[in-house]
Amino acid sequence: MAEAQELKLHIREQVDPARSSPNVAAFAQSQSSSKLRKWQWWFLVFFYSFLILAGQTSGTLLGRFYYNQGGKSLWMATIVPSSGFPLLVPLLLILRSSSTASAAAAAATVSRPSIAKLATIYIGLGLIGTGDNLMYSYGLLYLPVSTFSLVCATQLAFNAVFSYFLNSQKFTPFIFNSIILLTLAAALLGVHSDGGSASGHKYPLGLALTLAASAVFSLILSLTQLAFQKVIKTENVTVVMEMILWTGLVSTVASVVGLFAGGEWKGIHEEFIGSENGLPLVPIFAVVFFHERMDGVKAVALLIAILGFVNYVYQHFLDDTKEKRAMTTRDEHP
Repeated sequence: MAEAQELKLHIREQVDPARSSPNVAAFAQSQSSSKLRKWQWWFLVFFYSFLILAGQTSGTLLGRFYYNQGGKSLWMATIVPSSGFPLLVPLLLILRSSSTASAAAAAATVSRPSIAKLATIYIGLGLIGTGDNLMYSYGLLYLPVSTFSLVCATQLAFNAVFSYFLNSQKFTPFIFNSIILLTLAAALLGVHSDGGSASGHKYPLGLALTLAASAVFSLILSLTQLAFQKVIKTENVTVVMEMILWTGLVSTVASVVGLFAGGEWKGIHEEFIGSENGLPLVPIFAVVFFHERMDGVKAVALLIAILGFVNYVYQHFLDDTKEKRAMTTRDEHP
């Protein structure tokens, strides 16, 4: 009889709505909030991806337009990619002025690196970025813009390699597939000389410089991430914007020095007077705007590059889903 009463009491405690409803409501609210944050996060990812694609597409097309209109200054083309850093100054000031006391207190708990260490990182990455932009300028001069952009897609493959060695990222079947596919796309373009380039006899040199520039760009990303992990030891919007601002300043200054040291500044005025008109998306726009020939090899390379990109993105989607599930499990079973 006593055991039966204990069993009834146990069942009553389990189904008592007065006791269980607060927990159920709290859990439901937590789940709803988690879903909302997830959708907001994916919206921001797609929005920022759109901005990057739009910026890269327009930047590459404007670079080719500059050369088509008689532009000859490689250093001028090198300055442009990093010269937008002043736009970050007002944004950085707004972020700092709107930061709360709690955020400041949290930041104070992390020991900030010395100015000498930060200056070394900014100067080093900025100078590497200058060389990278210069190689891109040569590549865009010697290659058709569609071929140039397809070769630049190998950045994803280089990203996977450098992040494996420098950032402890893992190789997965999808990442491996993306590397193979992007390498195959670049190899197809390497053995297929394109007569539509501005300097056809320098096609191999342009291809090699663009590949090297893609590799160096990926190295810069991995080194930047390594600096956040090992030296700065924090990563938020303000710190990232500071990194972009100062490395952009160093890169621009170095490019301006190269412009004057190489004597190319003397022809800038004549270029303005003589002008007539004052990431895998670019090949399509190049065919439309510059009437470049999209032959079979280029079309196959484009499709292969898109497949590699899809593999790369899908692996990141799987990683994000796995991380979200792990966080949900920890919330449910603390």
